[in-house]
Amino acid sequence: MKKRTNGFRHVENRKRMAVVYILLRLSVVLVMVAQFFNRNYENVFLCILTMVLFLMPTIIERRLRIDLPDTLEVIILLFIYAAEILGEIQAFYVHLRFWDTMLHTLNGFLCAAIGFSLVDILNRNERISLQLSPFFMAVIAFCFSMTVGVLWEFFERLADTVLLFDMQKDHVVNTIASVALDPTQSNQVVIVRDIADVILVHSDGSQQALGLGGYLDLGIYDTMKDLFVNFIGAVVFSVIGYFFVKNRGRGRFARRFIPRVLMNGEADVPAQEPEDPQGRGT
Repeated sequence: MKKRTNGFRHVENRKRMAVVYILLRLSVVLVMVAQFFNRNYENVFLCILTMVLFLMPTIIERRLRIDLPDTLEVIILLFIYAAEILGEIQAFYVHLRFWDTMLHTLNGFLCAAIGFSLVDILNRNERISLQLSPFFMAVIAFCFSMTVGVLWEFFERLADTVLLFDMQKDHVVNTIASVALDPTQSNQVVIVRDIADVILVHSDGSQQALGLGGYLDLGIYDTMKDLFVNFIGAVVFSVIGYFFVKNRGRGRFARRFIPRVLMNGEADVPAQEPEDPQGRGT
């Protein structure tokens, strides 16, 4: 069998990856210094956390002896930077309403890719009796991505409840339907339309009109939206992964997101891509 080396791009593009790492880390350091002088010590901690998270791809590669494709690794780094530095410190979550939606969609896509690669690695491990069809591999990748998304929403709710953060962002709505407003207590839905504002009544009897232009929802809209876009990202990659395996590993796009197991210093080639006796891929 012909020895293939083009599947292992980690060493070949090490200089390119080094440039990405340096630029991102330099940017984080500059932000951290600025936040320190502004005495925003919570943001300084976020910068330190970001630097630690930047090390995770390298740690995972070394501990698990896998090669993360350069495209996947760059997207992971940019995802961390976009979430922590741009989203939290630069307040992109507030100024750009689509920012959180974009990141959750990307998270669904990436987690499906990771879940797919885990099953693919087990499928190709001779010591493990596991041979799943492409359909079930796609289903598991989808379920893995959705599980991660749900766990993250649990974490956001916990942070909002215990630490009084606002990770589950508020939404202003003008119509609500609730059985709690039914005066007869007979489980009848009462619909309230054209809500113009929310008035806070404090314990001392004082009132404060918020001027929101509607009713303030405290997280359910954000949670369901995040799960839905996570669902979209998971479905997209699950379909891509299905056809990747179905077509015996052909397709350059999926390869950019599926880690490979390292064997003898090189990345293992997917078992679904056999080669003919002349050394040419099918």
